[in-house]
Amino acid sequence: MGDYHPWLTVRDLPSQGRSHRVMGHLTQRTHHLLSDMELAAFLLLEWNPTVTDIREQFPLRLEDTLALAEEANIRHPEIGGCTQVMSTDFVVDVSAPSGPQRMAIQVKASSDLKDPRTVEKLELERRYWQKKEVSWYLVTEKQIPKTVVSNLEMLYSARVQSESPAVLFNSLPAYLDSLNTNPNTKLPEVGMLIDQSYSLEPGTALARLRALMALRALAFDISIPWNRLVAGDIQVVADITLLRASYVANQ
Repeated sequence: MGDYHPWLTVRDLPSQGRSHRVMGHLTQRTHHLLSDMELAAFLLLEWNPTVTDIREQFPLRLEDTLALAEEANIRHPEIGGCTQVMSTDFVVDVSAPSGPQRMAIQVKASSDLKDPRTVEKLELERRYWQKKEVSWYLVTEKQIPKTVVSNLEMLYSARVQSESPAVLFNSLPAYLDSLNTNPNTKLPEVGMLIDQSYSLEPGTALARLRALMALRALAFDISIPWNRLVAGDIQVVADITLLRASYVANQ
């Protein structure tokens, strides 16, 4: 996973909106995401527990796309008269009961689909993955849940900035006690109570709670906006002992 290099990087071409270089917790490498929508899709993929690998800006074999373009009577993408290698935004490996599976995902704004040329290129991409017997999906902003992505952005930031897993898991019993004692209290207020009880720097407990949620030690309904969550919405996961052991072992 860590030795994959995307065909396109944030330096290679301007994108609509902002581009992002993001460290993947799953792959342990930097991902190059060319728009806010790609970032949103990436966060959703990385949070999915069945996903085992994510490769962005995946190049399509030029000989195959040229043959498909000729077969479909579609002009192959080119720039300045030079044939262009096509790419798919994400190629994702997932675990499934029937065994490992692969899927390809293209992310587009729904407004782009009004352009006939864009639709032609998407059709070439669809045919390419169909020939490879890989499921291909087109994702627009209509399939991206804004609240979930907002929560995932917060959790990603919390995990990047968090203390060591050992420190976080050691603090868990005290935090669970406060959560259970104040089920109707919003999380920032619970954090303040913990900070005061243990003489911590203001904001320490809330940051640790977020980090524990990012590590999946604490579970909650990801579709509920973060600012609406109360202590009673947070539950410790059933396999907390195994989870702790896995993180501590990888330090």
